[in-house]
Amino acid sequence: MSTRRDFLATAAATPIFLGLGISSAEEKPKFKTKFAVNVEMWWRKLPFIDRLKAAAEIGFNAVEFWPWRGKDLAQVADTCAEKKLTITQFTAWGFTPGMNDPKNKQKVVDEIGASCEAAKKLNCQMMTVVAGNDIPGVSQEKMHETVIEALKAAAPVAEKAGVMLILEPMNIRVDHKGHCLYGSEPAIKIIKAVNSKFVKINWDLYHMHITEGDLCGHLREGFKADAIGYVQIADHPGRNEPGTGEIYYPRVLKELAALKYTGWVGVECNPTEEKKAFEALIKADQW
Repeated sequence: MSTRRDFLATAAATPIFLGLGISSAEEKPKFKTKFAVNVEMWWRKLPFIDRLKAAAEIGFNAVEFWPWRGKDLAQVADTCAEKKLTITQFTAWGFTPGMNDPKNKQKVVDEIGASCEAAKKLNCQMMTVVAGNDIPGVSQEKMHETVIEALKAAAPVAEKAGVMLILEPMNIRVDHKGHCLYGSEPAIKIIKAVNSKFVKINWDLYHMHITEGDLCGHLREGFKADAIGYVQIADHPGRNEPGTGEIYYPRVLKELAALKYTGWVGVECNPTEEKKAFEALIKADQW
């Protein structure tokens, strides 16, 4: 099982399967939901730029990825423009050092500033940030207070650049044991406390399902609080594509539409096989 934290330590590989027998762009499936494929998790054997091309070839109109550092931003931007791909979001601030440590406050602000410059080059309007891992001897409440202060300090930078920071709660049962932020309730509290239209939640339904369940009910609460900036999906167990686990995504995607969510839905999953995973998205979108 892969996570953003795993990526920062090492690179894995999975097979590539391109195409669905589609001969032209006009014949590509028309989704109800606006899906953006995570190209860190799909087509892992390919060089990064070729993953962008593979995303367009198979039928996606948008991509997301993790760190922007270490990538040729000009080449990424040019390839996406050529292939008519939208970059929906990337990771601006990772796990360590955490936003939950007071000594990192200025580092957060500086890195958000640098990431906003990267976002301009990529014509991207959202960036994921994560709270950080537990600090021994520090309460969760205190760590969340520190995250609020860091986001309050970084929010004006994001506002000036017109780039939304999307805070991602994790799950600690499977993937991110030791992370200090999990579940919708504390994340919503943080967003309310920061009180900026440029600081919202990256609402990863995979993490939310493992942490708290009742996906549609909690989505309604999140939208009522005006706290949701972006949505991601993967099934559980396995973090694979919809239809491989216990989440009935047609119902969840229907709920998103009913809540008038018109943003992108990031497909941050490990595809069991790219072609089948793409077909599974088509099936999940038939509600």
